[in-house]
Amino acid sequence: MKRKIHIVVLLTGLCVGPASAQFGLTVYDPTNYANALLRYFELQQQLLQLTNSLALALQMAKNIQNMPARYQALFSIWRNGVAQDTYGNTGGWVNGINSGQVPVVNAGYQQATTQLVPYNAKVLATMTPDELARVESQYASVELSDGANVTAMATLGAIRNNAANIETQIGNLEQDSLSEDPDLNTEVSVLNKINNADVLNLRSVQDTNKLLASLLELQTVAAKQQREAGANAIYADIARRANLAGNLAQVTGTITDSLQNFRMP
Repeated sequence: MKRKIHIVVLLTGLCVGPASAQFGLTVYDPTNYANALLRYFELQQQLLQLTNSLALALQMAKNIQNMPARYQALFSIWRNGVAQDTYGNTGGWVNGINSGQVPVVNAGYQQATTQLVPYNAKVLATMTPDELARVESQYASVELSDGANVTAMATLGAIRNNAANIETQIGNLEQDSLSEDPDLNTEVSVLNKINNADVLNLRSVQDTNKLLASLLELQTVAAKQQREAGANAIYADIARRANLAGNLAQVTGTITDSLQNFRMP
C-alpha cells in the first residue's frame, strides 16, 4: 500500500514540473524577434533622418553676421528739375515736370513757349491747294510736337513726384532684408519680401516703358518734321524746274522775236 502511494506522488511531481516550465517561461519565436529588429532599425533610420533634417534647418536658419556693413550701399537721390526764372516764364514749366499734374504742365508749357497763332482766313483763301496743304501740314507738326512735349513732361513729372515714396519703400525692403530679426526671416517673410521686390521691379520697368514711349512719340514727331522738310524741298525743286522750262521758253521766244524784228538804222 505504501508503495502505491509513493508512485502516485512521483507521478504527480513529474506532471507538475513540465506544467511550470510550460506556463511560467517565455517562449522564443524567431519570426517575432526578426520583425522587432527590423522595426528597431527603421526607427533608428527615422531618428537619423530627423536629426539630419534638424541640423540642416538650423544651418539654413543662420543669418549672415553684420549684413548692413557687408551689403548696404548708397545710391543717388532723385533730383527735381530747376531753372532760372528771370522773366517769370519758367516757373510753371519746372512745377509741371516735378509734379506731373497735367493742368500745371499745360500752363507751364504754354507760358514758356512761343504761342502758335492761326493763319488769317483771308490769307488762307488766297493760297493754292498745294500751298494750303503744306501750310496745314506744317501747322499740324507744331501741334503734334506740343502734344508730345506735354505728354513727356507729365510722364517725367509723375515719376519724379512718386520717387520719394518709392525710395521709402525700397529703403524699408532693404532694411527688412538686412535685418537679423527672426520674425523677418521666416520662410513666409522672405517670400513676401521677394514678391514685393518683384512688384517694385515691375513698377520700375513700367515707368521706364512710359519714358521710352514718350521719347518714341517725340522722335516720331521729329521724323514727321524731317520728312515734311524733305517733301517741301522736293516740291520746291519740281516747281522750280517746271517754272524754269516755261521761263526758258518765254525768254527764248522773246529773243527770237527780238532778233527777227531787229533792223539796222
